[in-house]
Amino acid sequence: MKGDRIHTKLLSVQEIPNADKALLEQLNVPAGFRSLGILTTDCDDVGYVALDEATKKADVCVVYARSMYAGASNASTKLAGEFIGILAGPTPAEVRSGIDAFISYIENDAFFYSANSDDSIVYFSHVIAQTGTYLSAQAGVPKGTPMLYVIAPPNEAICGIDEALKSAEVEMNVFYGPPSETNFAGGLLTGTQAACRAASEAFARRVNNIADRPISID
Repeated sequence: MKGDRIHTKLLSVQEIPNADKALLEQLNVPAGFRSLGILTTDCDDVGYVALDEATKKADVCVVYARSMYAGASNASTKLAGEFIGILAGPTPAEVRSGIDAFISYIENDAFFYSANSDDSIVYFSHVIAQTGTYLSAQAGVPKGTPMLYVIAPPNEAICGIDEALKSAEVEMNVFYGPPSETNFAGGLLTGTQAACRAASEAFARRVNNIADRPISID
């Protein structure tokens, strides 16, 4: 139904308390970090913001984060889903804290929303009050920067981003041009928290308007 929250499903979580040196080198894990946490979910964008949240709640860093091609509906196996993220930390306890923060965030804080009655058009318009180390690095901004993370199907995303930029004092630090690995599009926008909230509302409003009237020419 229009306006419904689309919850992300956690598909698999594994911990490696003391990873092999060769694997750590391939993942470019910082010196002194030997423990890993590997997570897969059925939603990539929620996974990325949850990884960022983990870096704020534990002494961990993101060493790998990728989307699976074509999305969760076309996943190649039961547990592959749409996203894989790997956290590294100096101890198993820190990695576990990061994993707990990740799981809590996808369950309670970050959601896609439906723009139509059968949930076939969904979008992500999520305000992050203060970025952690991961998304800060992705956007080239200082840690603690307010950010708006937006994603939608290609047409909806382009129009929604334009509306967001025109509606509030925000700038676009990253543009995810269509098609992304999951055939969506979006971006990372920054500004004050109030500006990010206003831009988020504008983005969501435009996406919903397109869902209601996909062909606007007469």
